Amino acid sequence: MTRFISLNHFLTTLLILTTFIAAAQDDTYEDGKSYILGGIDVTGLQSYNEQTVKTYTGLRVGQPITLPGEQISEVIKKLWGLELFSEIDIFITNIEENTVFLELNIIERPTLTDVKFYGVKKGKVEGLIKDTDLKKGKKITESLISNSKNYITNKYKKQGYLNADVTIATSKDTIEGNTRNMVVNVNKGDKVKIREIIFEGNEQLSDKKLRKALKSTKQKKLGRFWKKSKYIQDDYEEDLDLLVDKFAENGYRDARVISDSIIKVDENNIDLKIKVEEGDKYYFGNIDFVGNTVYTDRQLNQVLGIKKGDTYNGVLLRERIADNSKPDPSDVTSLYQNNGYLFSTINPVEISAANDTIDFEIRIIEGKETFLDHVTVSGNDKTNDHVIYRELRTRPGQKYNKADIIRTIRELGQLGFFDAEQITPDVLNANPNEGTVDLAWNLVESGSSQIELQGGYGGGGFIGTLGLSFSNFSVQNLFKKEKYKPVPMGDGQTFALRLQASRTYRVYSLNFAEPWLGGKKPVRFNLSMSRTQQFAASYDNSGNVDIDKDQQFSITGITAGLAKRVQWPDDFFTISHSLSYQLYDFRNYNIGLFNFGDGKANSLAYTFGISRNATQGGRIFPRGGSNFEISAKFTPPWSVFSNKDFRGLKNRSEELEEKKNNGTITPTESVELQEVDQERFRLLEYYKVKFKGDWYTTLIDKLVLRSNAEFGFLGSYNSAVGNVPFERFYVGGDGMGNFTLDGRDVVQLRGYDNQSITPYAPGSNTPDGALIYNKFSLELRYPLTLKPSASIYGLAFLEGGNSFNNFQDFNPFELKRSAGVGLRIFMPAFGLLGIDFGYGFDEDLVPASAGQGPSGWQTHFIIGQQF
Repeated sequence: MTRFISLNHFLTTLLILTTFIAAAQDDTYEDGKSYILGGIDVTGLQSYNEQTVKTYTGLRVGQPITLPGEQISEVIKKLWGLELFSEIDIFITNIEENTVFLELNIIERPTLTDVKFYGVKKGKVEGLIKDTDLKKGKKITESLISNSKNYITNKYKKQGYLNADVTIATSKDTIEGNTRNMVVNVNKGDKVKIREIIFEGNEQLSDKKLRKALKSTKQKKLGRFWKKSKYIQDDYEEDLDLLVDKFAENGYRDARVISDSIIKVDENNIDLKIKVEEGDKYYFGNIDFVGNTVYTDRQLNQVLGIKKGDTYNGVLLRERIADNSKPDPSDVTSLYQNNGYLFSTINPVEISAANDTIDFEIRIIEGKETFLDHVTVSGNDKTNDHVIYRELRTRPGQKYNKADIIRTIRELGQLGFFDAEQITPDVLNANPNEGTVDLAWNLVESGSSQIELQGGYGGGGFIGTLGLSFSNFSVQNLFKKEKYKPVPMGDGQTFALRLQASRTYRVYSLNFAEPWLGGKKPVRFNLSMSRTQQFAASYDNSGNVDIDKDQQFSITGITAGLAKRVQWPDDFFTISHSLSYQLYDFRNYNIGLFNFGDGKANSLAYTFGISRNATQGGRIFPRGGSNFEISAKFTPPWSVFSNKDFRGLKNRSEELEEKKNNGTITPTESVELQEVDQERFRLLEYYKVKFKGDWYTTLIDKLVLRSNAEFGFLGSYNSAVGNVPFERFYVGGDGMGNFTLDGRDVVQLRGYDNQSITPYAPGSNTPDGALIYNKFSLELRYPLTLKPSASIYGLAFLEGGNSFNNFQDFNPFELKRSAGVGLRIFMPAFGLLGIDFGYGFDEDLVPASAGQGPSGWQTHFIIGQQF
């Protein structure tokens, strides 16, 4: 409209001027006559160069020009097209014989100097300015204002704010000429919710089934917490496609959405009305394979899994041909790509649809067998190449195998040296004619070393902890100064040193592991040494502690082990062997934990373990797969080779212990009890079986369910010897066993105090450990960030477990239950940190708590625990 008015204005002005000039001059203007352009002046400019505008018009002095004519019209159109001017006029200023002089008068549009948003969060403003291009220096036009308003309004409507209202106003900037400020007011209102989803035209599939097919679009329903009923346009449009897929899954391949509409109920509620046409129900007929030479029809049919007469399911057919929703699907495309045929194409084609039966041809172009030409690795600045290459299942010269690529991603993520979220293999230089392809592994290293430095007050004094853990250590570079950054790194070895001390105890431990002993095969060697010292402590009425170092208990141990990854039943399995020795040394240490305060006990044990780790998505936040381990620890049956009367020793020990618990034992009998138990347990004999399994399932998006089951049993070969007082299970609390005196297993059960779900000695408030325990847990996890610098995820859990002293009392369904929420933060330099708030629904086993009801709320801090 603006252009039309300006053009009329120009023609009117031109007519007036022509009349005026014709009357004033001897030479008259003639309509449609051709003139020579004698000159053109540009007036009204404020920020643009006059010569630039002249050049842009294309008019040159000396050129013929017809007035009025197409040349003048084209000039005006070009200038309007710039959207830089609000008014454009052309005047005839003089005519001399056949020469005409023109004036081009222009009024420039104002320039934007500043824009302010109201009703929008500060963090969103920059994005809106970028999307709408409302930047300083931009010319303010009607279309700029209109487009910006429409964009912002539609943006919020797509997010569910159907009542969003946007107003844009400008005001003159008093500091600079021809400039304006802009104010954008955004009133989002509340997100509109869906009161009801109404279907029309569906006869075979119920409304309930169709509503369930809508993944993200839900109507209001009491008790639904995860999926809200807010209307989001993009989600709704995607869900309409899923609706059609639902019909296709049930045989209705011709089904379609005829129409859909939004019915406004009130300001905050709408109804969705969806009209569908189901069509006829179809069944699969003959399915023939064409072009296959690598696999037989029978082999392909086994993978396809669809038989003649089955209800037509278009979604299933598509997934069995190529399922893009999973990294390692069992489909026909993967069957070919896992055997070197990267360039194969598989297309299902309907060849006939007679009555209600559809016949298909699966047309296969196998292409040329593909081999890996070059395999490169980049991004490993600290980790040596050989540590990465030994984990690669993709090597030059091998057949292309999609399954090997997926497995390599998992193996590299399990190392812990790289950010599992950013392990990206790129397929390069694909050559279908030659049958070759290059593979480039792009890695981002993450911190693989941790430092633990803690200090606190407890047990009557200061407790200090210093821990160093290097999970990418290099022993061979120990004596190379240039390799210290700050320590020798890069060979994938583990070296850990931990020191903890207070006035009452000291702990020293050293651990070294080489995952590829000899460098040829994945045989893990592990060596660990530790020493723990506990001193007797007594407290006065003021809480002051007195330490007696002449009364102490120490454990000195060494363990060496080998673990090998095996190929059967599959290559996720690892078999491990270890040999350990512990010396338990009591020196005048009579504090009630054990029946002898002087003497020594020796434990020589062999441990056999089988584990299968097939988790997916990295160590910190697995998203799928499972991890289980079972171990059996045995000591030699020393009593078989001994002539001691163990039955008599045990009976006498039980007799004296009963007197001790009743408070009737004499000093002489106390000494005898110590001597009897010292004789019984000089050489420890026992067997210990443990099982632990974790399963990870991705439910929705990044929401992961971790299911866990655990079981442990400590037994004896000879009932005459009895059960050892060491190696027992202590259940309850945060599960942290920073130092353990007796080889015990500390089992986490949140919602209860530490060790409170553990049998207690009669008449004592000190737990003496359990022989059997079981535990089950469900944990929902959702990541807040998975960046290399810090990985953070929240969780909610349900947990149940218990411990028992014999199989007669054991009941796997008699559980101490709890529930709660927590947070985990993993930082490479410090390991895992976390906090849990758990509520125990049942009474714990502490004698003093009997009859006091549920355990209630407990807070647990996690430091360095398992993921």
